[in-house]
Amino acid sequence: MPPALLNSELFLQKCDSLTKIKQLQSHLITHGRFQFYPSITIKLLELCALPPIANLPHATALFHHLHAPSTRHWNAVLRGLAQSVQPTQAVSWYAAMSRSSRRVDALTCSFALKACARALASFEALQIHAQVVRFGFGGDVLLGTTLLDVYAKVGNLVYAQKVFDEMPERDVACWNALVSGLAQGSRSGEALALFWTMTEDERLKPNEVTVLGALSACSQLGALRGGEKIHGYIVDTKLDTHVIVCNAVIDMYAKCGSVDRAYRVFEGMKCGKQLITWNTMIMAFAMHGYGEKALEIFEEMGRNGVCCDAVSYLGALCACNHGGLVEDGVRLFNSMAGRGMVPNVKHYGTVVDLLGRAGRLQEAYEIVKSMPIFPDVVLWQTLLGASKTYGDVNMAEMASRRLVELGSEGCGDYVLLSNVYAAHERWDDVGKVREAMQRRDVKKIPGFGYIEVEGVIHKFLNGDQTHVNSCEIYSKLDEIKFKIKDYGYVAKTDQVFHDIGEEEKENALGYHCEKLAVAFGLISTSEGTPIQVIKNLRICDDCHVVMKLVSKAYNREIIVRDRARFHRFQDGLCSCRDYW
Repeated sequence: MPPALLNSELFLQKCDSLTKIKQLQSHLITHGRFQFYPSITIKLLELCALPPIANLPHATALFHHLHAPSTRHWNAVLRGLAQSVQPTQAVSWYAAMSRSSRRVDALTCSFALKACARALASFEALQIHAQVVRFGFGGDVLLGTTLLDVYAKVGNLVYAQKVFDEMPERDVACWNALVSGLAQGSRSGEALALFWTMTEDERLKPNEVTVLGALSACSQLGALRGGEKIHGYIVDTKLDTHVIVCNAVIDMYAKCGSVDRAYRVFEGMKCGKQLITWNTMIMAFAMHGYGEKALEIFEEMGRNGVCCDAVSYLGALCACNHGGLVEDGVRLFNSMAGRGMVPNVKHYGTVVDLLGRAGRLQEAYEIVKSMPIFPDVVLWQTLLGASKTYGDVNMAEMASRRLVELGSEGCGDYVLLSNVYAAHERWDDVGKVREAMQRRDVKKIPGFGYIEVEGVIHKFLNGDQTHVNSCEIYSKLDEIKFKIKDYGYVAKTDQVFHDIGEEEKENALGYHCEKLAVAFGLISTSEGTPIQVIKNLRICDDCHVVMKLVSKAYNREIIVRDRARFHRFQDGLCSCRDYW
């Protein structure tokens, strides 16, 4: 090895800053050797383009000094761009390389695909996939896994499955990518089926990444039984030594309605608790309406020397909100500044919701007006929702105007304002709102709910008659209506905001998806078995009353998870204490 090259190699090992890189670069250029040692220039590019230095402008400038950059030179810069905060630049770099005389290799495609995954660049990923096939790289297992991962992340699960099916060899990483993709793409049942298939193959034993995807799938479906089985697998395989896995188990139990199990996992953790562990537990209690318990965990953090962050405060504020702890929530919000914490828009949104739910609309509005940051759509929607609850037409109209100014096209905004008008029997104004919805082609989101029975997920829409047991379900609903009238039930027809007769209103209320799901639960499970339903929208007042009475009349615990929280109905009462 020539002395100059040897000295350069030795100096490269000490290049831990941009200054030293520039010194070596100057030395090579001064002695006319910059173009003649590709191994040195490739290493220089890698050092410059990747962390901890990651100075991409200098890396590209250095690259352009090369007369005939090789594939490895191109790849060095491409890899850095793919890991940068602007991964789309990597896609552009790949396109430029494809137009050059330099041939791309499997690594080039891999770096570019990883950039597509980070940038959610679906169309570009398809183009690169076509080139992968054309260049003959289709048999590369690592590249296949990367392709699968990018399709999963951009939501193209059809192509992800196709790549998976065509792979000549599979490893745990490709199964993990598909499990996570299916879970994130609302195909949770398939994700769980794939997980259990993996457990039966000695070569593809699930690892901590796999169980995270499977637990996420259970959380989405509210599949408590499936979650329990996966937790058992985690314990048996000693995967509970990973704190991230324990955090996911806590979150799964909370989202599947078993906050007690979540807390037992939290208390029994042997791998040590991280800040995210405490935050997950706080939010779990908040979702279930256990405000006091959430605040206890929040205070316990400090006693254990764990510094709370913005997420901790948000969880504690949500707990106060769902638990009706108005003064505690206001005190907590005001204490943030004293701990050097600057509230963000989510903190403001939660305290506005807290005051709005308590009927303190003017206070909520004053907070919105005094915010140092611009109020977003969610804040005005929160105020509009509170206006609907308390029938404040003026506040509702003002919030609605703000939403229009911000360009909000959510169907919920129109529905809430329409409901405020309808509650005051201002049918002409209701008609104007509906006309505006039609002009702007705003569609109302259909309500639907899920229930798990013997490991099978059953989905119901409002007024659904497509279920195989539809006749029995509707017969059971008739029985329920007759039975709960003995407990004083009167349909809350004031919640049906249409200018129609009382009987039609009762029919509109009677077949909401959660009622159908509970009726199916009653005919499909043994006496005393808890019934759990997941609903995509907020539970309505009438369904809330019905669930309380059904829990008493049939001696069943009924758990409903709506889009905001859990309601646990037992013996005629709800865990939310009728505050939600």
